[in-house]
Amino acid sequence: MAHLLALFFPPSVLRPAELATDAGILLGGAAIVAWLTWRRRWAWLWREWITTVDHKKIGIMYLLFAIVGLMRGGVDALMIRTQLAMPNNTFLGAEHYNEVFTTHGTTMVFFMAMPFIFALFNIAIPLMIGARDVAFPKLNAISFWLFAFAFLLFNMSFLVGGSPNAGWTAYAPLTELHFNPGVGENYYLIALQITGIGTIATGVNFLVTILRLRAKGMTLMKMPLFAWSALITSSLVIFAFPALTIALALTMLDRLFGSTFFTIAHGGMPMMYVNLFWIWGHPEVYILVVPAFGIFSEVVATFSRKRLFGYTAMVGSLIAISLLSYGVWVHHFFTMGAGAAVNAFFGISTMLIAIPTGVKVFNWILTMWGGRIRMTVAMLWQLAFIPTFVIGGATGVMLAVVPGDYQFHNSYFLIAHFHNVLIGGVVFGLFSGLYYWWPKMFGWMLNERQGKWAFWFFLIGFWVTFFPQYLLGLKGMTRRIYVYPPGLGWSTLNLVSTIGAFAMGAGFIILVYSILYSWRHRQPDLTGDPWDGRTLEWSLPSPAPEYNFAVLPRADARDAWWEMKRSGSCGKVSAVAVGPIEMPRRSAVPFLLGLSFFVAGFGAVFSFWTIALFGMAGVIALLLSGWFDEHDHHEIPAEEIRRSQAALGRFES
Repeated sequence: MAHLLALFFPPSVLRPAELATDAGILLGGAAIVAWLTWRRRWAWLWREWITTVDHKKIGIMYLLFAIVGLMRGGVDALMIRTQLAMPNNTFLGAEHYNEVFTTHGTTMVFFMAMPFIFALFNIAIPLMIGARDVAFPKLNAISFWLFAFAFLLFNMSFLVGGSPNAGWTAYAPLTELHFNPGVGENYYLIALQITGIGTIATGVNFLVTILRLRAKGMTLMKMPLFAWSALITSSLVIFAFPALTIALALTMLDRLFGSTFFTIAHGGMPMMYVNLFWIWGHPEVYILVVPAFGIFSEVVATFSRKRLFGYTAMVGSLIAISLLSYGVWVHHFFTMGAGAAVNAFFGISTMLIAIPTGVKVFNWILTMWGGRIRMTVAMLWQLAFIPTFVIGGATGVMLAVVPGDYQFHNSYFLIAHFHNVLIGGVVFGLFSGLYYWWPKMFGWMLNERQGKWAFWFFLIGFWVTFFPQYLLGLKGMTRRIYVYPPGLGWSTLNLVSTIGAFAMGAGFIILVYSILYSWRHRQPDLTGDPWDGRTLEWSLPSPAPEYNFAVLPRADARDAWWEMKRSGSCGKVSAVAVGPIEMPRRSAVPFLLGLSFFVAGFGAVFSFWTIALFGMAGVIALLLSGWFDEHDHHEIPAEEIRRSQAALGRFES
């Protein structure tokens, strides 16, 4: 018993911050359980959410987890900035800083940005292309629950066993058992492999959905740009994530089974891990930012009341980015000594990838040129993105110059660039998409005034945070340090950067408050098209019914809904054309499969192999059960559809 207690509760999980977090989680969990019991909501929760395979509800659940992930990663960021606000600070010790630094990056990439992107894919893509669901609804639910339980497993680490502490990139030999004997790194390796399985499945699902389930008449070159961005992202996921899975699996074998893939003393090669990680890692940058490009393409056209300028060039630039993204990974480690020829090749390829990105920026500007721009919150994020991403891209080209990179590489200049691109590109895009598609998700609008307050706090805080970090890099401040002495000229800039980080935190708090306020004082979207949109999702009521379309639409033109409105058809259908619709039946298998992976993962983290095998037995049994499930669909009667559509005024008169 003493051994188990020491294993589960090492000193790193008994610090005051961790104990306070434990108490908060327990109290919050107890409050949720009490509310569900008091309101008798357990059956509703199981029926409507836990067992759902409806892509719209799955998207909402992804979104909820993404917001929680943003809060968790944001708190980590504020702890990092508080520690660095002044010289010789003792707010965090070295070990604690490494843990917070690791969980911040991991959470933001895998458990905030990825689920946020998949949330918007689930919510918008099937509606946008005129489909009733994704190609594989149950697989979609499995993907979500694998992510959700991986998120839970990863976040258990700072409560039980200890957090990972080798950085979000988890370079060997920092992850090797000899140098890192705790279980924290096991949490990292196993949680990311579990969520990676779901991510690859999601990539396959949306690739097939877009290629096979588009509305009649909607050729590839008539698809909305967001659908194109989802198609490109899905293909990147399918080919990039296996490299990360291999790197994590080999590291796990080193730690749990005594292999020596990355152990120098036994002939291993840590540089191979670095190559595998970044063969995934740089396509991952575009896996994150390409959906934002798609979001901005929809937002700028809608709120400029103009057709997107240069559609063909935009599609071509997305394809070019997807191809070039696999040829730039070495720029993450020019300093490894690969030689002048290798560095020159990857430096040039890194500069080349800026060209298709520049094409999109010019096309967005030209779309706005001469348009009647409406300054909604979604459009403000678009306008803020353009200069922010241009600056981030320009500093990226600076880093692509190999001799310059030798100076910038290990400095805060790189930190500023990385966040300039990922926050200024990805997060700005996701916030824009959040405001844009929120009415379609929930049937009510977010408060625009409060949204603008959140926008300005976040934007100003962003620049106050990261512009000083460029200067810190030029002044020689290296990354991955948790403390620095006075007298180096870093103190003032670090303090300013920390103030900016707290301003960003205030912007996030205002955003969350705005969501709660808007829910409490709902302004319903009665039209289904509050923005006067251009694509098919705005032809549906908000929120869309389970079956999406009573009659599958035909899309013979780009911006199909806009053309319907111009022709006067307004998306209404004949009652005679409505027939019964077959939809997937809800299933407990995805949830139970995620739970089984969680049990197996927890057992593997602590090398409790009986528990791990029990969990894997559950995984195998649940997968086999799917082969014999012949009743996985149900039929919605035509009369029920006619009644609901008539109530919404959706029939031709």
